[in-house]
Amino acid sequence: MRRVACLFWLLCISGGALAERPADLTDGGAVRIVEVVDGDTVRLADGAQVRLVGIQAPKLPLGRPGFPTWPLAGASKRFLEDLTLGRAARMRFGGRRQDRHGRWLAHLVTEADGWIQQKILAAGMARVYSFRDNRRLVPEMLAIERAARAARRGIWDHPFYAIRREAETGRNLDTFQLVEARVEKVAVVRGRLYLNFGADWRRDFTVSFRARDRKALDRDGFDYRALTGRRIRVRGWLKSWNGPMIEATHREQIEVLD
Repeated sequence: MRRVACLFWLLCISGGALAERPADLTDGGAVRIVEVVDGDTVRLADGAQVRLVGIQAPKLPLGRPGFPTWPLAGASKRFLEDLTLGRAARMRFGGRRQDRHGRWLAHLVTEADGWIQQKILAAGMARVYSFRDNRRLVPEMLAIERAARAARRGIWDHPFYAIRREAETGRNLDTFQLVEARVEKVAVVRGRLYLNFGADWRRDFTVSFRARDRKALDRDGFDYRALTGRRIRVRGWLKSWNGPMIEATHREQIEVLD
């Protein structure tokens, strides 16, 4: 919490100019934004795209047949346009630098508005969306998201983005969700970690970590065995595998609520 408080203090006293902070990210150089693709992706003057790492804004179809426009997708795009379109920025890297599509995976910082991810999350225009190879600043972003959700800003006042209960997971397969539930049992089977949320693991909601990701939890000192009986919030894509399941990869996907 001290690091989060420090970050907000720096934002306030600097008028948003975060060019030299946070210090644990690598400077990726100056860029100019010439187009906003959607609420979390921009195009640069050299033609490259930047996917704003660590967040997921409401999605637009972007040429995908049959893909529905998510609620507030237009609003989130306009919000990012107001922050970045036609402006200079700096890229900051905290993990993997490019995705399989060749897009930069970066935090963006502008002179006028500072850390762009912070502005988007604080306005409730995105959810935190992290990966095992890009986890820097996720605790800070989760704190910003929690404040926006408590204030019901942006997406947090729309039922499409509501936090789900365990009983709702089966109705939301193939979607990205935040789920709050109490862990019934923790088990490790053939190296894979399972967090079970009901008595019947063949039908009830489960969170799973592959063996390599469970070992990473061990290295991080995350005591997953102590989660039995605890209420948690987990985020990820719901799929069907012996009932509704989120296959998680890193500890930041789980917030302990008790």
